[in-house]
Amino acid sequence: MKLGVLDQMAQPKGVSAEETTDRTIELAQYVEALGYERYWFAEHHATKGLVSSSPEIMMAAVAAKTSKLKVGSGGILLPQYSAYKVATQLFQLQALFPGRIEAGVGRSPGGTERIRSLLADGKVNQLADYPEKLKDLIKFLRKDGRVRAAPRTEDAPNLFALGLGENSAALAGELGIGYVYGHFINPNRGKEAHQTYRASFRKRFLNNPDKRSAIFVICGETDEHAQELAISQDVWLLHVEKGLDSRVPSIEEAKAKYFHDSEKEQMRKNRKRMIIGGPEKVKNELLLLSERYQCNDWLILTNMYDFEEKKQSYRRIMELFS
Repeated sequence: MKLGVLDQMAQPKGVSAEETTDRTIELAQYVEALGYERYWFAEHHATKGLVSSSPEIMMAAVAAKTSKLKVGSGGILLPQYSAYKVATQLFQLQALFPGRIEAGVGRSPGGTERIRSLLADGKVNQLADYPEKLKDLIKFLRKDGRVRAAPRTEDAPNLFALGLGENSAALAGELGIGYVYGHFINPNRGKEAHQTYRASFRKRFLNNPDKRSAIFVICGETDEHAQELAISQDVWLLHVEKGLDSRVPSIEEAKAKYFHDSEKEQMRKNRKRMIIGGPEKVKNELLLLSERYQCNDWLILTNMYDFEEKKQSYRRIMELFS
C-alpha cells in the first residue's frame, strides 16, 4: 500500500492562517519521517477555513523543509490559468527539487463565479476549455514539444488529472497521464472511474497507467475514539457545503451545536466519503476499497480539530501498512 497526504490546510478555530501554515510544514516533516511517500496541496479560494490557495508555493515550502518527500498539487485549477504559465511554474519547481514534483490539475472553478472571474482575469467561463488546456499543458511539458516551457529541466514533473467519474478518467487515460479519483468528494463512481482509466490508457506522456484515490480517514486508538475525533470533521464538512464558517470547530463546540434532521442526515451521508475507526476497521475498509478500485495508492485527508491527534492518526495509518 502506498500512502500520501492531500492537505486542504483546514484551519481550526482559534488558530491563525500563519499558525496553520507552520503546522502544515511540521506535519509534512512528521509524515516523511513515518514513511509517507508524498504530500499534495489543494487549491481553494474564498473559503474562510481553508488556507491552501496556492499549491505551487506550498509545494516549494514543504520540499525545502524535507529531503525525500514528493510534493504535489491536488489540484491546480487549470481552466482559470494559462497552461504555459502553469508549465513554467512546474518546471521551476522541478529545477529546484528534481524528481520530487507531481502536478495534479483539475476542472474546478475554484469558488463562486465572481472568484472564478477574478482568477481568470475577467475572461468568460473557461471550464469547457479544460480538455484543450490539458492537452496544451502536456505539449509544454514534453521534451519533443514545439514550444517547451522554461527552465528546460532534464525530466518533466509527473502529471495527473483529478476527477470524480468516468469522463475525467477517460480523458486522463486517452492523454496518457496519471489519474486521481476524489472519493472524498464523490464515493459513488470510484470502481467505474478506475476501470475506465485502465481501459482507456494509451502510452503517451506516461509509459504506464498511474492511478490514485483520495479519501478522508481518521484512525483513532479505538472505533469509539475515532468517532469522537471525527465529530469536528463532520461539522466542518457540513459548514463547507452550506457556505458557512468553514474553520474546524473543537469537539466541544461541535457537540454543543443543534442540528436539524436534514443536517444530521447530510452528515451521515458524508460518512460515505470517509473511513472512521480504530486500526482494525481502518485497515479492513481501506483494503476493501483498494480491492474494489484495484488501486493501492492513496492520498489521505484528515481535517480534525486537534493537531496532535491528527498527527497520531497519520501515524496509526502508516503503522497498519508498514
